[in-house]
Amino acid sequence: MGKLRVVQWATGNIGTYALREVIAHPELELAGVFVHGAEKVGRDAGDLCGVGATGVVATGDVELILALGADCVLYMPRYFDVGEVCRILASGANIVTTRGEFHRPAGMDPEVRRQVEAACEQGGTSVHSTGSSPGFITEAVPLVLSSIQRRLDRLAIQEFADLSRRDSPGLLFDVMGFGRPPASVDEARLTHGRISFGPSLLLIAETLGIRIDTLEASGEVATSPRPVHIAAGTLEPGTVAAQRLTVAGIRDGREVLSFRANWYCTRDLEPAWDLRDTGWHIDLEGDAPLDIALRFPFPLEQMAAISPAYTANRAVNAVPIVCAATPGIRTSVDLPQIVASNVGS
Repeated sequence: MGKLRVVQWATGNIGTYALREVIAHPELELAGVFVHGAEKVGRDAGDLCGVGATGVVATGDVELILALGADCVLYMPRYFDVGEVCRILASGANIVTTRGEFHRPAGMDPEVRRQVEAACEQGGTSVHSTGSSPGFITEAVPLVLSSIQRRLDRLAIQEFADLSRRDSPGLLFDVMGFGRPPASVDEARLTHGRISFGPSLLLIAETLGIRIDTLEASGEVATSPRPVHIAAGTLEPGTVAAQRLTVAGIRDGREVLSFRANWYCTRDLEPAWDLRDTGWHIDLEGDAPLDIALRFPFPLEQMAAISPAYTANRAVNAVPIVCAATPGIRTSVDLPQIVASNVGS
């Protein structure tokens, strides 16, 4: 079997890392690169991701990309375009995406789902959403851990991210709302976890037979009593220094399945929160209880350089499995376990 021909669609933070891994992968061949910025058009793919020349030149022309006849497109744009997705799938190229629209088909907008499934049927292709969170930590890991349970009473996943060394003022201050008065943080942002992580939780609940009466989303912020100096700037006293988003599946008034994201710039907070180092924590209550910590074993200063791997690598590793899948929208439950191949030095 020959190499699978892959297109990298968009070269943002995650896309650039994925592009580099496709180029290095012994079982994949880079067929093309689609970019949005005019300054990237015409540049060699290797130049875009910091490796040697590849001979593959980036383009902003969709028709040129579709004409390549690639086996798979790694679709990683900032915004979702259902027309764009359907054109790719109908052309005969499968899609692996780090966008979250396809984690649970049953929860999709019915018309969008109809269009995408029709495109898959036309092209004989499949599409799969994955990544680190949601994806790995909300689907792959719980499914594996459930294999040693016969009675699962509660599954709680927490994500912790210390952002104090993240030198991204635009992201932290403008997008996430750090450094603002607590009252100015949009309620819609604090409950956005329902959209971001809810589909993964519901997929797991349905797969494991966990009855959920309601899916609730909430959020809260905490402030610092004193100035906090971080890589991105300074947080004044009384402004947002930490935020927490929670999505919980409730049964009979009790939380049985949940995901909580804890993002913070200091641990000196009002009110005080119980925070861990950057990473994930999973708590399972049942007949085979588990308490699991997954920590990132490197300095926070290296986070920006290393953390994209957690999302991009899973998408790249999924390419052969998605290409071999039956046509349609494929979830973590539908597909075989995603594993890495040829990762030895």
